[in-house]
Amino acid sequence: MRVALTGSTGLIGSALKPHLESLGHEVIRVVRSNPTGSDISWSPGEGRIDSHALDGVDAVVHLAGAGIGDQRWTDAYKRELVESRTKGTALISEAIVAADDGPKILLSGSATGIYGAQGDAQLNERSSVGEGFLAEICAKWEAATAVAEEAGVRVVHLRTGIVLSAEGGALKRQLPLFKFGLGGKMGNGRQYLSWIHIDDEVAAITHLLTADTAGAVNLTAPFPVTNAVFTATLGDVLGRPTFMPIPKFGPKLVLGSELAENLLFTGQRVLPVVLERDPGFTFAYSDLESALRALLES
Repeated sequence: MRVALTGSTGLIGSALKPHLESLGHEVIRVVRSNPTGSDISWSPGEGRIDSHALDGVDAVVHLAGAGIGDQRWTDAYKRELVESRTKGTALISEAIVAADDGPKILLSGSATGIYGAQGDAQLNERSSVGEGFLAEICAKWEAATAVAEEAGVRVVHLRTGIVLSAEGGALKRQLPLFKFGLGGKMGNGRQYLSWIHIDDEVAAITHLLTADTAGAVNLTAPFPVTNAVFTATLGDVLGRPTFMPIPKFGPKLVLGSELAENLLFTGQRVLPVVLERDPGFTFAYSDLESALRALLES
């Protein structure tokens, strides 16, 4: 299968590309700068991509977008977070439709933030879109695939949770504090964390390239945990204490109030119902302890 991939240098994309290639797929990177070989050059901000860039491509995995936690949420950066997703997704969708013998499959990034803050409620793919900035971003992100869907392309919205990887993301950022025995639950620790091991994230995306599935798919492990449980489990795996709860004022001072509240003190209890009902897919890491040990003890 010929697969075009945006976001190939990100946490997920950098793991997905070699995995697909190991299975015999041809992966064509869609990049904003320094294209080489078969790379496709594009500029989402300028609305630029070769109208025939996707000729003969079978599928697109679209993961590009500005990092949610990379900067404080100024008005300008919040606008970039939205536009980097909506403009890029619309541009890819239009390129798919314009292509000769073009892709029939679009796996497009999204996130569990679409459900907003719903406390302890168990959320699945049929749950309603929530409220708040993250939910708004995700809803617009998914809506931007409309052109491709209307053209008959099989579109899957990859509603990804917190991806656990030793190479980057939330886990890597937390490790130094935990290794020094300074890790602790965030606030009261009751907010849920819907996580997924990077290997399961990659395996799920790979499976969805050929599965007879369309629409929203939650890419999270079957057993989400509270922040308090996550903290205690990570401490146990590292053999370090986790006695010091982290009050809200610290992260809010460093990251800004809105960003800290949304990323650290608000969560969703998301269940991967579509994947669990799919006989062709099995999670390698369903429980948090085994996932963390595989990442940190290997």
